[in-house]
Amino acid sequence: MQRTTTVIIGAGQSGLAMSKELSGRNVDHLLLERGKLANSWRTDRWDSLRLLTPNWMNGLPGAPYEGTDHDDFMDCAELIWRFEKAAAAINAPIMAETSVICVTPHWSGYLVQTDQGAILCKSVVLATGATARANRPTFADAIPDGIRQLTPLDYKNPTDLGRGKVLVVGASSSGAQIAREIQLSGRDVLLSVGEHVRVPRKYRDADILMWMELTGRWSETYTVVDDLDRHRRLPSMQLAGGMEDAAIDLNALQDLGIELVGRMAGVNGRMGFFSGSLANMCALADLKLNRLLKGFDDWVELTGLTDCIEPAYRLVPTCLPAAPRLSIDLVAEGIGTIVWATGYRPDFHYLDMPVFDAKCRIRHDGGVIGCGLYVLGLPFLRRRKSTFIDGAEDDARDLASHLVAALDQSSAA
Repeated sequence: MQRTTTVIIGAGQSGLAMSKELSGRNVDHLLLERGKLANSWRTDRWDSLRLLTPNWMNGLPGAPYEGTDHDDFMDCAELIWRFEKAAAAINAPIMAETSVICVTPHWSGYLVQTDQGAILCKSVVLATGATARANRPTFADAIPDGIRQLTPLDYKNPTDLGRGKVLVVGASSSGAQIAREIQLSGRDVLLSVGEHVRVPRKYRDADILMWMELTGRWSETYTVVDDLDRHRRLPSMQLAGGMEDAAIDLNALQDLGIELVGRMAGVNGRMGFFSGSLANMCALADLKLNRLLKGFDDWVELTGLTDCIEPAYRLVPTCLPAAPRLSIDLVAEGIGTIVWATGYRPDFHYLDMPVFDAKCRIRHDGGVIGCGLYVLGLPFLRRRKSTFIDGAEDDARDLASHLVAALDQSSAA
């Protein structure tokens, strides 16, 4: 049986960030990864994906971005190469091809049982992120036989799809990008739209994420926002990388010929039913967009930069179909594939302890679960940017300090 002070589960950006922080504090630890380093980036992404964050936001622990294309968007292959470079730079003690079976409390801390043996440790950091599993609605099991069902974790490219039209359910970042790619491949796409966050790729001479950084929104902490639970449940922004200035908002997708319907509400036999709330969802997204842009405009005026950059403007409101369909005979319509882009959730099935709430969400205070147990990489964990590569190091630094203080207190006791 192995022994160490801390076990980190997951060797993505959050796991590497915590490994770097613990090494700097002389805390011995092991970094467990179910596959290869950055496994989810290798296996759970579609072929054409580029990061939706510009390169200047994609530095990794021990390997900051040092290229010249700061405003470009890297693909997964380049990111994986950078992961390997970062892991080598910090000499991360990675145990690859090691799946965690169970984590249970032990008199000396925790017992981590893996398919490679057991590990005793004093603390555990859960760094497997927020997108380990794809959500599917409960009524997905009622979809008629013969219609193929995929999620963004399964989908690789349009050749994966069955014959016929494609229904993409969900219009956030993944759903919008996949719908666009499939439509451009020559197939007809219907896009089911629920709550979404509309933003432009660029605004007033700068990338939208640069505005988030400049105005301080990107680094807002979980202690200062109202209704933290809602912030943590917000859909991802409708953004894509590597498409020059091409937009993936609903207007751009409709211009390509994609048909919009409301949020998918259920299935009965061959019939799929859709909410009548499409207009309200789009109006709400436009309202929030304009509030966000006004915040940027106010910052420009406050800092005296009004004459230095492009004038303020507003996007055209979201256009709506004259009469969005509320029900569709999926078979008669010729739907051959449904892509469930209905969000993701973390996977903590290996935790054998009472740390979940009534909705099966892990309970934590800014990543501190308690008794030497921590979590990283969840939405708005400590900052608005917590789930992004750019947010991993700051969160890991905070939690590493808490972890070391707890170890010191335990030793003193």
